[in-house]
Amino acid sequence: MTAKSLRLFDEEIRKRRNVLYIAGFDEAGRGPLAGPVSCAGVLLPPDYDNPLINDSKKLTDHQRRALAEEIKRQAIAYHVELVGVETIDRINILEADRLGMEICLNRILDKNRVDFLITDYMKLRTDIETLAIAKGDATSLSVAAASILAKVTRDDYMIDLDEKYPNYDFKHNKGYGTKRHLEALEKYGPLPGIHRLSFSPVREASLGIKQLSLFDDR
Repeated sequence: MTAKSLRLFDEEIRKRRNVLYIAGFDEAGRGPLAGPVSCAGVLLPPDYDNPLINDSKKLTDHQRRALAEEIKRQAIAYHVELVGVETIDRINILEADRLGMEICLNRILDKNRVDFLITDYMKLRTDIETLAIAKGDATSLSVAAASILAKVTRDDYMIDLDEKYPNYDFKHNKGYGTKRHLEALEKYGPLPGIHRLSFSPVREASLGIKQLSLFDDR
């Protein structure tokens, strides 16, 4: 969809469901081998229009960062929640996504009225009517706005990690399983609290390092 279509989608929801305040939710970082998953919720003014807002994956880094600041200025409310690796490994990535979005929802609800939710595929545990759709960030203006905040927040987190652990190239791969990242995993092993041990490439690298250490100790 075009950016204009995203706005029209939300407008149509308001008309059909007879609602006014729609909050959108999305995540960034479901697939990486390292780092938290970033979940965001955004409540935009009902009359808000910005034709530049789109699925974060369709935007450049510069565009995302400029729009993130604009969204924060114009939103009625927003919240971004980073759900850490320990939680991801304990309850699985999909449940970590759900948890993060629900935290965002509760923070927005603290001081704001929300009539309807649109999420990127995720059904939340709430009494508020929800539309969970695949590719929500490419369909709804509210979800696209959330996708931008989630992406920029997580990218900044991984860039900071890169300064502490330059061997893993987090600045460029953002925790995804690129060739250089996988090579670093094989050579240096997973970083506790940073790599997702429940993900098979990380688990296999961890086992490989342990086996190598046992062999070296003989």
